[in-house]
Amino acid sequence: MVDTLNGSVLVLNKYYNPVNITTVRRAFCMVFKRIAEVITVEEESFYTYNFSSWAEFSEYKRMLRDGHENEWVYTPNLTLLVPRVVRVLSYDRVEISKVRLTRRNIYYRDSNTCQYCGKKFKTKDLNIDHVIPKSKGGKEVWSNLVCACVECNIRKSNKLPREVGMKLIRKPARPKLNPLIIIHLSKKKYASWKNFLSEAYWNVELQQ
Repeated sequence: MVDTLNGSVLVLNKYYNPVNITTVRRAFCMVFKRIAEVITVEEESFYTYNFSSWAEFSEYKRMLRDGHENEWVYTPNLTLLVPRVVRVLSYDRVEISKVRLTRRNIYYRDSNTCQYCGKKFKTKDLNIDHVIPKSKGGKEVWSNLVCACVECNIRKSNKLPREVGMKLIRKPARPKLNPLIIIHLSKKKYASWKNFLSEAYWNVELQQ
């Protein structure tokens, strides 16, 4: 059950906009403390649940044996369906974390695509390129770091793209949403997240 509690839940603000990903354990705590409510989408309609009504809904689902695609958390007194989406009841009571600048998140942001030639590669065949080289004052920031294949990386070397006749396929920027959301959407159990995300996110295909 530890793995289940460490699973992912999409967090929405009170305006139904995605702001974060949290663990199942944390989501249950938020709902129990009335900081958040569970959101489900059934037949194109939204339904909301507090902790007690979610426990009742879980029992109803359990009695129907409707659990072939669901995950469950078991306690001495309750059997609870794992929520996939929660909505905070007060926008100020959830921390909106900025996406960390890491190699992995740059790969996720750029969809494992070289930002110069536009071809997709496996992660092991990609480098992180400084658009403006460090030697020319380039910084370690989202707007200056992109995925680049080995061939393009060697061609660009320690120069500006325009100096070697190269051009970025898109302007790099900090992602507004955690790139891990895209990874989760490849799994059927997180399909309900699509109801709260723009098509631009769930149409992305990643090549690991």
